[in-house]
Amino acid sequence: MTGGRELLWDGCVNVRDLGGLGQVRPGAIVRMEAPDRLSEAGWAAAWAYGVRTVVDLRNADECGPDRAPRPTGITTVRAPLDPVGTPFYEHWEKIDNLGSPLYYPALLAEHPEPVIAAVRAIAGAAPGCVVIHCAGGKDRTGLLALVLLTLAGAAPEAIIADYLLTYDRMKQRYDELGARDQLTAVTEVLASHDTTIEASLTSTVASLTMPGFLLGNGLSEPELATLRNRLLA
Repeated sequence: MTGGRELLWDGCVNVRDLGGLGQVRPGAIVRMEAPDRLSEAGWAAAWAYGVRTVVDLRNADECGPDRAPRPTGITTVRAPLDPVGTPFYEHWEKIDNLGSPLYYPALLAEHPEPVIAAVRAIAGAAPGCVVIHCAGGKDRTGLLALVLLTLAGAAPEAIIADYLLTYDRMKQRYDELGARDQLTAVTEVLASHDTTIEASLTSTVASLTMPGFLLGNGLSEPELATLRNRLLA
């Protein structure tokens, strides 16, 4: 159930507000796949919803041209979440191509800096709704959403349900690419490591002390206060 959180922005299929999960207020944070395919009407809907900042979690070489121009009042902030070129990345690329929740705890422990940079981009954004996205809106977006939702006191069950929605919403896109069913593929990867999507996400949430994780990795008290003012009802 999405409780009316799903948004219909023409051109994209995986757009939803995090409001109503934990203490997150509606209109604060929207998660989605890359907005490159938004039509002019889609961007107009995003603007009308209050979007003024887009935080892009992709690497530079993943970014292509937009189908329609972004409104001039929307600021795009690049905050790549994958530590490309590191031993960590090379290790996890072989395990799950950084395409499942399996790598979340290791990234949070070994490379918290890009996560904090993305959180800082949200905290410091101009007034208005903030969109967070990667390519498919699943794992990098899912990891950042997990961090924000844990701070906001969302139950693990709600975080898991929100994460799983993307597999259904993006199925048509993956089918168009001729890709294997992603839920089946990721489930099998986790099973080979004796866990499940649900267990992996639950474990990550349980290990994430808030706001200690943010403050202990460089977010300042004023930034935390600003973030809470933006996110929380």
